[in-house]
Amino acid sequence: MSSIYDQHLPRTRANHAPLSPLDFIERTAEVYPERLAIVHGSLRQTWGQTYARARQLASALQRSGIGKNDTVAVMLPNTPPMVEAHFGVPMAGAVLNALNTRLDPEAIAFMLDHGEAKAVIVDPEFAGTMARALALRSGTAPIRVIEVSDALYGPAAQALGGTGYEDFLAGGDAQFDWQMPGDEWDAIALNYTSGTTGNPKGVVYHHRGAALNAISNVLEWDMPKHAVYLWTLPMFHCNGWCFPWTVAARAGVNVCLRRVEAQAIFQAIRDHGVTHYCGAPIVHGLLVNAPAAMKAGLPAGIKAMVAGAAPPASMIEGMETMGFDLTHVYGLTEVYGPATVCAKHGAWDALDIGERARLNARQGVRYHLQRAASVRDPETLAPVPHDGETMGEIMFRGNIAMKGYLKNPQATDEAFRGGWFHSGDLAVQYPDGYIKIKDRSKDIIISGGENISSIEVEDVLYRHPDVLAAAVVAKPDPKWGETPCAFVELKAGASTTAQEIVAHCKAHLAGFKVPRAVVFGPIAKTATGKIQKFELRKQAGSAAAIDV
Repeated sequence: MSSIYDQHLPRTRANHAPLSPLDFIERTAEVYPERLAIVHGSLRQTWGQTYARARQLASALQRSGIGKNDTVAVMLPNTPPMVEAHFGVPMAGAVLNALNTRLDPEAIAFMLDHGEAKAVIVDPEFAGTMARALALRSGTAPIRVIEVSDALYGPAAQALGGTGYEDFLAGGDAQFDWQMPGDEWDAIALNYTSGTTGNPKGVVYHHRGAALNAISNVLEWDMPKHAVYLWTLPMFHCNGWCFPWTVAARAGVNVCLRRVEAQAIFQAIRDHGVTHYCGAPIVHGLLVNAPAAMKAGLPAGIKAMVAGAAPPASMIEGMETMGFDLTHVYGLTEVYGPATVCAKHGAWDALDIGERARLNARQGVRYHLQRAASVRDPETLAPVPHDGETMGEIMFRGNIAMKGYLKNPQATDEAFRGGWFHSGDLAVQYPDGYIKIKDRSKDIIISGGENISSIEVEDVLYRHPDVLAAAVVAKPDPKWGETPCAFVELKAGASTTAQEIVAHCKAHLAGFKVPRAVVFGPIAKTATGKIQKFELRKQAGSAAAIDV
């Protein structure tokens, strides 16, 4: 029996429209057409111009035979064509596949084939890699190659025989009558995970999730109109955590940056009045550890967002010294980048730096428009007690979750088992509801029957003043089964010994958690900067590990 609220109250185009971030650029171009949208070298491009170019791109793609649910790959740095692609590709009904520019040709070839790319837009810097990737493809379907020119980089080392980007756009209509998606569940983007074993998985985003996470970014950061956003975070990483769409929603400025270098970042902040930027801990650390002279004259109040690892006390203190306001977020590719935030409270300001670091190191609470983020028993799915001690798996549910893994129904079913997205991250939940990661499920070290959180040991290592980077994995042990092995990168000029590292850990950890071996030197990382613990495990039993 229908409700009175269902009778004669139809859903029509007049009272219902699919959510999509494409709506953001259309409105901004209508309301603020003359506002600055993109800065790149000497280029100054307005929102009216950016919208017109996105429409040209969409039109040109359709005229070349690319349409609904076709994949358009891009291998671009943080430059204007990358901003334009985030709107022009989905305006054509196609799906944007932003390729990780740090990957090798073999990985790129796999992604082009697996995603069935119909076209690829390539920056001159990556022409050589793309040439090799195209040659390595196992697929035979043709891919349209569109080559970007950039005076800030120079000519490509290798021509790909494709169409120039500007020539391609010239074949499109700047007044193209593009259509919003008929269903907000339509795919908008394809992003590949940087898996440590096997081929990467293709994560599919929908228009609804992209729009809602973009809006959540605004809400979490209290982001004002006309914010000036510096692109230090790669736009290929979870579509820049959805910030290309967020900046459009706020009629902000995209300050492009080809290279993440301290001098370039500080100069851009001064020259363009940057108000916001995002990055991995290594980016913020780059700024904190830069020479004092390089930081002179920085404006106060710049908003910085960090994810990828909890910010240590030294980073928080360093950012505060520069006058930057640091926000810690957490997420995964499968949840559009950040999906929880360590929302700060005014009362924390009165605490000492150590306590503020402890509180800010937590992964926090759900994003505004994410339905739920919870720590649950991975088997029963029951929520763990909020005692800060009982470990479970972080799970998400709601609008900010992927459609699933492309062509991989088994992995999709496993990820969504029981109606929750399973992150694979082990955590506790505190009485105030804040989540704190303790480990990846596969990174727990079991020593003599005791569980040791590698992240807990890493947190202690990072508190040593000479440690630049640290990672802890299990080392096989004939007596205990496994013991912790610490991999340590020291700061320039430091000469700390393995014995001193162990002594530091003994002062802060139970005896069974203290590393029994220490390895000094560069720590293996993936192309996206994630520590390759599977490689470290291989090294842990070698002679390079100093037993102490």
